Amino acid sequence: MSSLFGPSYEPVNDEKPLGRIRLLEILVILFFILYALRLFNMQVVSGDQYRQRSLDIARRTTLLPARRGEIFDRGALRPIVQNDDTFAVYITPAEVPDGFVPELITNAAALLNVPRREIEEKIPPQYYDLYRQLEIAGNVSFATIAALAENVDTLPGLSWQSRPIRNYDEIGSLSHLVGYVGNITRDELMALYNEGYKQDDVVGKMGLERRYDQILRGRDGLETRTVDVRGRRIARYENDSREASVMGKNLVLTIDRDIQLLAEKALGARMGAAVVMKPDGEVLAMVSYPWYDPSLFNRSNISLEYSRLSNDPNKPFLNRAIQSSYPPASTFKILMTTALLAENLINPEQRINCTGGVDYGNRLWRCWARGGHGWVNLQQALAVSCDIYFWVTGRDNVGVDRINRYAHDFGYGELTGIDLPGEIEGFMPTQQWKERNFHERWLAGDTMNMSIGQGYTLVTPLQVTNLVATVINDGIGYRPHILKEIRDPVSGVVEKIVEKEEIHNMQDRVSRQVFETVRRNMRTVVTEGSARYPDNIRAVELAGKTGTAEIGLADRWHCWFTAYGPYNSDNPDEQVIATVLVEASNPWDWWAPYAVAIIFQGIFANQSYEEAVRTLGLQYMVPVQGRRE
Repeated sequence: MSSLFGPSYEPVNDEKPLGRIRLLEILVILFFILYALRLFNMQVVSGDQYRQRSLDIARRTTLLPARRGEIFDRGALRPIVQNDDTFAVYITPAEVPDGFVPELITNAAALLNVPRREIEEKIPPQYYDLYRQLEIAGNVSFATIAALAENVDTLPGLSWQSRPIRNYDEIGSLSHLVGYVGNITRDELMALYNEGYKQDDVVGKMGLERRYDQILRGRDGLETRTVDVRGRRIARYENDSREASVMGKNLVLTIDRDIQLLAEKALGARMGAAVVMKPDGEVLAMVSYPWYDPSLFNRSNISLEYSRLSNDPNKPFLNRAIQSSYPPASTFKILMTTALLAENLINPEQRINCTGGVDYGNRLWRCWARGGHGWVNLQQALAVSCDIYFWVTGRDNVGVDRINRYAHDFGYGELTGIDLPGEIEGFMPTQQWKERNFHERWLAGDTMNMSIGQGYTLVTPLQVTNLVATVINDGIGYRPHILKEIRDPVSGVVEKIVEKEEIHNMQDRVSRQVFETVRRNMRTVVTEGSARYPDNIRAVELAGKTGTAEIGLADRWHCWFTAYGPYNSDNPDEQVIATVLVEASNPWDWWAPYAVAIIFQGIFANQSYEEAVRTLGLQYMVPVQGRRE
């Protein structure tokens, strides 16, 4: 109420809101009790769990690359391929200051002497937040690492680590067998991820390195350590650990290093191939020229080297012994002789007159001996390689279907299954194939061409070698192989021995007497036939067959010779087969029979290439030597 003298005031109640204060006190006490319980749970009840989590955040795990298994020749004394130590360089993108990754890539590319683009492909922008080491260069020399260390202040997030690499020094023509290794590609990772492969793994790219990669690669180790925010090791905790890497298994090959070098030099710098094999399938030597140097892929500019070799018109990556096929020419007459005898299609003593040519259809078919061979029986026809004899008997007695059947019995038109990647099948034509692809019926002239290894027929040098092995083994063909044993790298204990594996068996249809006759006829090729001058050597008795394949050029032919020895031995374990093919791309010198003679002289007289050449009196021919690139 107001009055004339100003406002009036009601009496004030001074009693405090004790109830609300008590409620607030209780809430505060409960909050602290719950907070204490939470702290007790985190520090005592779940302390180990959170302590482990904190250590995980502050720990860094480093991969310890495993050393690949070493590769030895059949003597297992000195490795063909071993390991050297080098360095790999990494970038951890999330440790690089914001916006500095492009400049870091530029600086690193300059010091590593690699194209900037290569590093950019390995660290795209979507990887900039990764707390993971990404490899940007491998096989880096110590001198380059020293240069990186001098500039480490300007290279945040960059690190390096010692890593073994393959040593392919002085490998020569073994490059096609051994192959090489390289960083796994995205496509390879997609295919191999479920087999335990991961990004930045090193994998085999060609040859045995690829075929036996899972045996050679070993198992990587891990080192875990506690670090500070700068990645520096600050102490050693109980949780720090180190799991050592495990080296891959060692491979012992069937290859004889001395025979390989002998065959390499015997072939020389001629495009072609040479195969030396035991009848049970053990490959003693395999040469393809030209070859390449696998150590080139230990350098930084891998892509440039690969591009250069891939674009080389001489195709150094091609293993001509198993990845290139040729008309077998007169070596095919071994198969024809077997078919004629096994099927009793002609009396082997029946003679056919070779006048140098035979009229058939609308053309004159001319034997390679323009003057003719006169009257020849089966043995004489094989010895002098008479085309007319096999044209007539192939057309009138054997026929295309029987030829195909025996060809497949010997493994032609099929993979041998050798333990090397990239083998091709060759090709055996059939009547149906020609009708389907050319819309023409098969003619007797096609059969005549097939009968002397011409026409559409294609084989590899390894298939020709395996045909001779089947003849030696009385109709049994074994799978050729390069691997002999797998051994533990520490103890040297043999963990696996590769046994011979039968892939063809003709004994149910072809008698041993037939194969004995075929071998006897092959012997006359050397004693009185087309190979009597180069291959009738003193060191060992040989039996074999020459071949000259026409390719449509007037002055160039593929040159074949395949042989085995000793002929006078009944024990296949003592015998060796050698096949040499010299491509028509080389200047014509009919070198294959001489190369085979040198190989056998070196093996059975225990001579080097140079000694064998002098013994055989071939130095006047000045063979072209192979080169180690």
